[in-house]
Amino acid sequence: QVQLVESGGGLVQPGGSLRLSCAASGSIFSIDDMAWYRQVPGKERELVARVVSSGSTNYADSVKGRFTISRDNAKNTVYLQMNSLEPEDTAVYYCNANIRTHWSVWISYAYWGQGTQVTVSS
Repeated sequence: QVQLVESGGGLVQPGGSLRLSCAASGSIFSIDDMAWYRQVPGKERELVARVVSSGSTNYADSVKGRFTISRDNAKNTVYLQMNSLEPEDTAVYYCNANIRTHWSVWISYAYWGQGTQVTVSS
């Protein structure tokens, strides 16, 4: 009933920029926090950045000053602007959102996107 669809991944050279987008659709009543995670093979998925409904944000130390998370509540969309990319940023990036549906107004559930590959290489 709820889908998160990501876009914007790809191959970029070190020092370059990418912008990821994630649009939520379906029977949405409201969205609490939205976030981006990333995962590389053999490692646990890690939080990259989170934005709550009020607009407050938090970031992993490794991306502070380089990445910016934002959201458009009218479009149920979250963005991740990634600048000064490094090879260590190479990973599959996943969108996450805690969503209250019209069938579950009082409880939010976590939903995930399908993931988008970001590769930073020369």
